[in-house]
Amino acid sequence: MSFIKSRKKLVSSAIASSLSVIAVPAIAQDQPVQLPTIHTQAQQEQGLKVDQSSNSKFVAPLLDTPKSVSVISKQLIADTQVTTLSDALRTVPGITLGAGEGGNPNGDRPFIRGYNSESSMYVDGVRNATSQNREMFAVEQVEVTKGSASALGGAGTSGGSINMISKVAKKGDALEGSISGGTDNYARITLDGNKDFGNGVAARVVVMGHQNEKAGQQDGAEYKRAGIAPSITFGLDTATRGTLGYYYLKTDDIPDSGIPYNNPFATTNASAKFNGNGKPIDVQQGSYYGWKDRDFQKQENQVGTFKLEHDLTENLTLSNTAVYTQSKNDYLWTNPDDSKGNFYNKTTGALDGSVWRRTNSRVADTDGFTDQLALTGKFNTGAVQHRFNAGAEYSDQKTDRTQYIMNGLDSTGSANNTCSAAAIASGWCTSVQNPSNVPWTGKISTNGADRYNIQSKNQSVYFLDNIELNPQWLLDLGVRWDKYETQQTMTYGARNSSVTAAKPTAKAGDQVTVENNKDFFNYQAGLTFKPVENGSIYVSYATSANPVGVDGGDGSEGITAAIQNLKPEEVKTYELGTKWNVLNEKLNLTAAIFRTEKTNTRATAEDGTTQNIGETRVDGIELGVNGNITEKWAVAAGYTYLDSELVDGGYTNIGSTAAPIYQANPSNGNQVQNVAKNSATLWTTYQVLPALTLGAGAVAMDKVYGNATNTKWVPGYVRYDAMARYNVDKNVDLQLNVNNLSDKRYFTKAYSSHYATEAEGRSAVLSINFKY
Repeated sequence: MSFIKSRKKLVSSAIASSLSVIAVPAIAQDQPVQLPTIHTQAQQEQGLKVDQSSNSKFVAPLLDTPKSVSVISKQLIADTQVTTLSDALRTVPGITLGAGEGGNPNGDRPFIRGYNSESSMYVDGVRNATSQNREMFAVEQVEVTKGSASALGGAGTSGGSINMISKVAKKGDALEGSISGGTDNYARITLDGNKDFGNGVAARVVVMGHQNEKAGQQDGAEYKRAGIAPSITFGLDTATRGTLGYYYLKTDDIPDSGIPYNNPFATTNASAKFNGNGKPIDVQQGSYYGWKDRDFQKQENQVGTFKLEHDLTENLTLSNTAVYTQSKNDYLWTNPDDSKGNFYNKTTGALDGSVWRRTNSRVADTDGFTDQLALTGKFNTGAVQHRFNAGAEYSDQKTDRTQYIMNGLDSTGSANNTCSAAAIASGWCTSVQNPSNVPWTGKISTNGADRYNIQSKNQSVYFLDNIELNPQWLLDLGVRWDKYETQQTMTYGARNSSVTAAKPTAKAGDQVTVENNKDFFNYQAGLTFKPVENGSIYVSYATSANPVGVDGGDGSEGITAAIQNLKPEEVKTYELGTKWNVLNEKLNLTAAIFRTEKTNTRATAEDGTTQNIGETRVDGIELGVNGNITEKWAVAAGYTYLDSELVDGGYTNIGSTAAPIYQANPSNGNQVQNVAKNSATLWTTYQVLPALTLGAGAVAMDKVYGNATNTKWVPGYVRYDAMARYNVDKNVDLQLNVNNLSDKRYFTKAYSSHYATEAEGRSAVLSINFKY
């Protein structure tokens, strides 16, 4: 309750202060409000089609960039009313979402073209890779770069990267916002006010308050959050410009627990042997296996930014961006553990077992500082024209991390994780078919847990150049050097099983330090042919490097003693594509075929050690269409085909720990986990009347495997959405969004073991939107 009160106070005070500064001057205007003027963006309002990236490292328009880039535009965000980054990414084909647990933190974990991009998240071009659930209230648009991209973004970016563009102060007075209510206790309010004080000074503040329960799940997951993002800009329309911004988001959620798999393997418990099909168990939609009285996830994320730009000449701009971040991720939540029960009776064909409630927890505090210095512009060498970005970056991230101890025992809270009668009575086990909600009476503390201190530093320099050899031929080149250093110190606790398991002689307070220091180059090269001004055909090659500990200690790709001396994983992407602006350049068509190869992958060698011997490969086709077919008919659609293969998964032990026998991984040749072979998205709107616009959408995805053995998986699905928007007048409209129209039961995340995440059921949200 204290959080709800503080959230209401935060939102109401922010709205009041914003209205007092902005509302009266803005409403008094008779002319339409001028849209944002961003130094690196096009000056006109964008619809579903976006022509220029807001990332200054894309030195050419997207039409002339030899790389696949999908943009979730401001208009698409408004049409679909998405509120989280995970929801927004479902409008982009070729992206799947990974599930969290203990080792994989519970937060945004997208896979782009089959490769983990959890550590390849950016805000305004600056890495923002801490584990968190990101909100859309302060985001102007989202840009998804596909294919290897370390020349652009640095370490990681194996399958691509995700860049969120912030709402910052701009020219002109403007006020817009939304008040929404819907099914499942949905309530949301946003306010975005901009005030132009003249003399090149403008200020903007964006605020948000939100709550909802998970649609289709009674007495289960709940979400509450509040945020504010003020900014002030100096020197608009002058040679020297500065922007100071701050972002704050606080969340208080009860996470979703997921649905257990119908395990295809016999468990070690002789009474619980069964032979399932590997997909989630067929139980009632919306089943909740969490511990409602105990589970929580509290996050607090802050970002402070200062960007300074100076035009040295008409064609040269020097800029520096300094960003300080602070992130807290504090959670304890429950998912069903399929290895402890939920057995399948072959005689009756029914589920007649129990399932263990597995505890996952993390307490992580991360501080980060990044500074980017860049020189951008254009110059000529004879008849050859160059558009370039040259720069240097430095980052330093520190994470302190631990977990919770249950009942003073260990991280599981019980010395015997089996579904005994006592465990069922106490709530540690529950019925698979009818999960109970037993009150939590235990104790939670971090005392006695292992503690980790991780520091990661990165230094880099880069040069990106788009060379116009002549109006028909463009050459795109890029090179980047990175030096990545990471170090982790673990302090043993008194109550963690690793005291005896990982280091038998360790005592509480003993420390173990591991580190990895590597430097590496990455490249990109592309050749673009423009047969006509509005079309391009390109071929490109790009690389990425994925060093040990790329997550900076706050993700699923950390450093351990087994891998601390390994080289970075290497990724190469080959792509052939074409882009066309048609129908008077109102509609953009794209197509590409590509191959991404990841080598030096970390895998178990024949001697049982972990070495750089693995390899995966993804071949694909991608199609896209974005923009207006007619003045009244708009569309954003895409299709991606991904043929993935685990080429070399190393070796597996078919013997015992004491007497190991290693053989080639039997999963070689399997489909890569977290990859959908076929995926497609569609969003379209039509203005049927001057005041009425109707919209419809669909998302389709093939089955996705959660593990390399391809024995745990979630089935494919098609989901349908709809929207209706009625303009009351030029300033106010009513918008109704109905998501998952058919109340389709499907799954959005496939974890490698234990559980899959069920999607939300049908929901409806009615919004009052205003803009002055």
